[in-house]
Amino acid sequence: MQSPSFDDVARRRYDRRSFLHGLASGAALATAPWLLPARGARRALAGAPASLSFESVPASTADELAVPPGYVPDVLLRWGDPLHEGGPALDLAAQTAATQAAQFGFNCDFIGFVPLEPGRSDRGLLCVNHEFTSRSEMFPEVGDAPTARQVEVELAAHGVTVAEVAADDDGRWALVPGSRSNRRVTATTPCRLSGPAAGTPALRTEADAEGRTVLGTLYNCSGGLTPWGTLLSGEENFWHYFGNAPAGDDLAARSRERYSARTGRSAYGWEAHHQRFDLGREPREYHRFGWVLELDPFDPGAAPVKRTALGRMCHEGAATALADDGRVVVYTGDDSTGEFVYKFVSAAPYDPGDRAANRDLLDAGTLYAARFEPDGTGRWLPLRPEGPLADWTQADVLVHARLAASLLGATPMDRPEDVEVHPRTHRVYVVMTKNPGREEGDGGANPRAHNRHGHVVELDEDGGDLGAESFTWNLFLLGGDPARPEDAAFYAGARAGVDPVSCPDNVAFAPDGSLWIATDGQPRTFGCNDALYAVATVGPERGRTRRFLSGPRGCEVCGPAFTPDGRTLFVSVQHPGAGRGLRDPERGSTWPDGDFPRPSVVAIRRADGQPVGA
Repeated sequence: MQSPSFDDVARRRYDRRSFLHGLASGAALATAPWLLPARGARRALAGAPASLSFESVPASTADELAVPPGYVPDVLLRWGDPLHEGGPALDLAAQTAATQAAQFGFNCDFIGFVPLEPGRSDRGLLCVNHEFTSRSEMFPEVGDAPTARQVEVELAAHGVTVAEVAADDDGRWALVPGSRSNRRVTATTPCRLSGPAAGTPALRTEADAEGRTVLGTLYNCSGGLTPWGTLLSGEENFWHYFGNAPAGDDLAARSRERYSARTGRSAYGWEAHHQRFDLGREPREYHRFGWVLELDPFDPGAAPVKRTALGRMCHEGAATALADDGRVVVYTGDDSTGEFVYKFVSAAPYDPGDRAANRDLLDAGTLYAARFEPDGTGRWLPLRPEGPLADWTQADVLVHARLAASLLGATPMDRPEDVEVHPRTHRVYVVMTKNPGREEGDGGANPRAHNRHGHVVELDEDGGDLGAESFTWNLFLLGGDPARPEDAAFYAGARAGVDPVSCPDNVAFAPDGSLWIATDGQPRTFGCNDALYAVATVGPERGRTRRFLSGPRGCEVCGPAFTPDGRTLFVSVQHPGAGRGLRDPERGSTWPDGDFPRPSVVAIRRADGQPVGA
């Protein structure tokens, strides 16, 4: 069954001639009914509007991190910073796996702040993902193939950092180096497999005959925090690490093709030193990545768990909320062109009075993929071994979730990345970062061919219940420059004064309900550095984007997270100076210390101590 693309759906929903006429006149973008809140959204619009008062920073190509006047950015954690008292400092010429495993990892992404006490905002555990490594920005000498030492260091630079951090009386944050909570999870840390696919043949390998323990986690991109205080970390583009894929026509081979698994050397070349990354010798190790990892930051001795019930794909993140009946809902995007939006709904409800009872809530429930209908409605399609999947097992469905969702007729999207739920309105925001390869675009949700700038879709679950199996959908933002008619940009009805956004990636909500959008790709589309924007989703300022932060040259801005009181904003600055090596100050980056680029987490506060953005 060939699923219609999101563009096909939008084209059928909206009249082509009237829409194109509206683009020419400029009137349709302000008044078209399909740009108004979706049906069932009136309760959602009761949320208090955010009030954003900061002065926008200008677009920039400078090698610096810029924030509005009155704000102070403090670099909190750099790649290579020791996590323990007396720990090894970064030494570019002598890095080893052991030193890196005791240091903050490379290419920080998602940030989750977990207060040590409920509501506390001056001390907590910072959970940070490390998405991937960039060899030319890590080692002074790089050859055509990695050395064994370099591979070991790269394995140790992946994964997750948990670090206890605290703010002083002036609001300056610092690591608590003596904390027993400080730890690293790397690409060699034993992780437990749980849920319906654990122990099944597809997850058994020569090294793990039971299929229940896997070494490490890879390409940890975005994530989320659960109501019981654990981290969910999405494993994204894991396929980059595997090479020598064999030919075939079975389910596993079709799945490898869907992920563009390489028949020759992998992008990283690790298979030359570790057999498990060689698909020709160990084809099932491939199935043990692409999951959502759950980690308890309060229990350093507990093994991280890969929750197979949430499906295997290129998880951008895992945003968690509660259905009306208390069941846990986890939204995730599969971050590849033409892939799908998913949600998982647990079988049992969350118990706020018993943390232990929630430990395995994510092992049983229903995984759904989204289908967007032409009339502005949508359905969540349950991924079960029935109908077109009747000959599959539930493990097959989860391990090969992409193929299963295709057979059910889910809607292919333009790189679905982060998904977040508004904390007050329960409206769901789904980010499509871009799809420049799309050849056609007619009206509605994707009015542009070659979608270079990406867009954001709003979902209203039926009845306002996040556990519903149907929804209405609506556009919130079409990225691009409103001053360029060819961009056909739209900002939720904002008439003027927007700061143009391109390639939205990670998003987060501030305590006041404003949406914060981090970008990945603006140097190629706008010719300026990637940035962080804030925008109200309700009220008179709905849709008016403001640039709060401009990152240093070559970086991606990601992982925005707030303390509960909103007075600190944590931001990840990933791969500054990307692709330029360690020392190329003319074209690359020397941020943050003026010598060589180091991915870092920044803590941003207002000098007057008031909430960020307000």
